[in-house]
Amino acid sequence: MKTILTLNKITKKFGPVTAVQDLSFTIEKGNVYGILGPNGSGKSTTLGMVLNVVNKTSGDFHWFDGSESTHEALKKVGAIIERPNFYPYMTAKQNLDLVCKIKNVKDAKIEEKLDLVGLLDRKNSKFRTFSLGMKQRLAIASALLNDPEILILDEPTNGLDPQGIHQIREIIRKIASMGTTILLASHLLDEVEKVCSHVIIIRKGVKLYSGRVDEMNANHGYFELKTSQEEQLLRFLENSHQFEKIKKNEETDFLTAFPSEEIAAEELNKKLINEGIILSHLVKRRESLEQQFLQLTNQKSE
Repeated sequence: MKTILTLNKITKKFGPVTAVQDLSFTIEKGNVYGILGPNGSGKSTTLGMVLNVVNKTSGDFHWFDGSESTHEALKKVGAIIERPNFYPYMTAKQNLDLVCKIKNVKDAKIEEKLDLVGLLDRKNSKFRTFSLGMKQRLAIASALLNDPEILILDEPTNGLDPQGIHQIREIIRKIASMGTTILLASHLLDEVEKVCSHVIIIRKGVKLYSGRVDEMNANHGYFELKTSQEEQLLRFLENSHQFEKIKKNEETDFLTAFPSEEIAAEELNKKLINEGIILSHLVKRRESLEQQFLQLTNQKSE
């Protein structure tokens, strides 16, 4: 699979503050990647560095196979990292005409890109008449004029109403289905879960997880257990190598046991019966992506 972007231990410091620390990941062609983290976690700084608008402190990155300069490589990149900035008294088409001249690309695809983002019928409307969502969609059209190999979006749905959010996410899915690689930064778990195939989770500039979204959900789950023989159950779980964490839920009176390896509910029940422990409640659950994200991002600082 073709590699679009490689980061190797990229670090950015602003005086005494480390915004991004030893960040490494790879972007492969044809996927939708989300850089996910709370506000202030270093997402925008990371995008700024690979787009050459923020100077890195250390580490390195390269676009594609590394044979081109960053300046040349960025001609194959489309990006929106700030609020859409067009001339208010010019129409959508006039603004995109100007972008074509600046980027030195042909204007033949203006209507095609306006159609892609659902603005073809408003091509002759002035930018100042556009809603925030329409402005964002025009910015996406602008970023696609050079048919980039990768589209980079920083918080693409920030400030939009529910309808605007839905429209932007549908456009992202449509662009991805056409083969364009996408890298977006977001603090919204819901956004990443709905549109991304891969996720890089960062907190205070440090990578906590990198991989497929669906693989992040492939954990061993946890058991909710209840019995009148609680002390005996607790001893069994603590002495078993199959469980890494046990905690008591004071509200429900359940014991929650987190296995260190895959174990079926039926198998656990048999083992407990053999120990003379009879359960009144046994449920196996999977942690949601949201639970895992909160666990990762709520880690205490070292």
